[in-house]
Amino acid sequence: MRILYLNPVGRLGGAEALLLDLLASMREARPDWSLDVVLPEDGIVAMRAAAMGIGVHVIAMPQCVARLGDSGRQASQPWSLAWRILCAFPAGLLYRLRLSRKISRLKPDAIHSNGFKMHLLGVWSRPDATPVLWHIHDFVTTRPIMARLLSRFSSRCWVAVTNSEHVRNDLRAVCPNLPATTVLNAVDLAEFCPSGPVCDLDALAGLPPAEAVLRIGLVATMARWKGHTVLLEALAKISPAAPIRAYIIGDAIYQSDDSQWRLDDLRALAAELGIADRVGFTGFVARPAEAIRALDIVVHASTAPEPFGLAIAEAMACGKPVIGSGLGGAEEFLRHQVNGLTHKAGDADDLARKIEDLIADPACRARLGAEARETATRLFDRRRLALEMIPVYESLRHAPVTANAVTVDADAIAK
Repeated sequence: MRILYLNPVGRLGGAEALLLDLLASMREARPDWSLDVVLPEDGIVAMRAAAMGIGVHVIAMPQCVARLGDSGRQASQPWSLAWRILCAFPAGLLYRLRLSRKISRLKPDAIHSNGFKMHLLGVWSRPDATPVLWHIHDFVTTRPIMARLLSRFSSRCWVAVTNSEHVRNDLRAVCPNLPATTVLNAVDLAEFCPSGPVCDLDALAGLPPAEAVLRIGLVATMARWKGHTVLLEALAKISPAAPIRAYIIGDAIYQSDDSQWRLDDLRALAAELGIADRVGFTGFVARPAEAIRALDIVVHASTAPEPFGLAIAEAMACGKPVIGSGLGGAEEFLRHQVNGLTHKAGDADDLARKIEDLIADPACRARLGAEARETATRLFDRRRLALEMIPVYESLRHAPVTANAVTVDADAIAK
């Protein structure tokens, strides 16, 4: 069977990490299948996919198309967004034509799209008989324009896979007739583990070396809802005498305007709060497991529900105590005082108290870290991805030509 994966970015984010884990799992489970991926740019995703023997095809996406999005501030400026869409329309048509030609040449048995732009471009560009699977990693209802478009064109999609039950239920509100099944994200447990190489976070952040401190970190893209400012505000409430140093680990990966922080903005806020000497900004780290292992406490401060919470799962796999806001998909595996701590989303005071609790209790840190690793081993082994996805792919091979006439029993597959 030949599967073509479509991904809207070439840099490494949560959806891209999941895609690479899925490709690795599929390559191991079905070495005789042909797997290809289309990306809009060269980069780390292309390099890692090629190293697995995946066929990598780069079709450069026009900047005006790549920068479109209806999250963050763009969603609150509909007329501005509408104008951008209108201006990007000719370039979008050209990109769709190039993508359609590539699909026709590759002749896949199924198309697996891995992001909102590619969900639409996939169903617009596919040959009539080629089934399309949407892999939904985000809440659709939070994207007003995208929700309308997915609802409008869901009849051209055969089946959806979601990364949590929360996302599946959200998708049903927009596309009630689209079959959907949940496949939880996974983690490479050999890469994300308690033992292994460790980053020098101070060197990456340009800070002088520090000894005898607890290292607290937030690992995330620069999306505004990831809670970077909540962590900074919480750190400002912790006594300056506390033996801690904090790190913001990550950088922007998408080109969509106004939905992400710039590192300079966060540095300025840290200075304004009087904690610039206690916070380091590492930028992008190619091997996040090495950064996580350098931390004593991992904070996940999202102010909105997480579709899944991959950074939480990765930190748990590394055996680290996690403080998370515990909303959305993270509710399905993060348990307060069992395998981590939860704080009230957006509440810097509550987050500061939870950090102080862990600073003062090394035994609790050790217990939560051990329970976190056990949870990750039980739930997030990436070999599970192929075992759960192969039945979905094989159902597409025998699917009727007309989308949504597909006889995929998503609930049966999920079981």
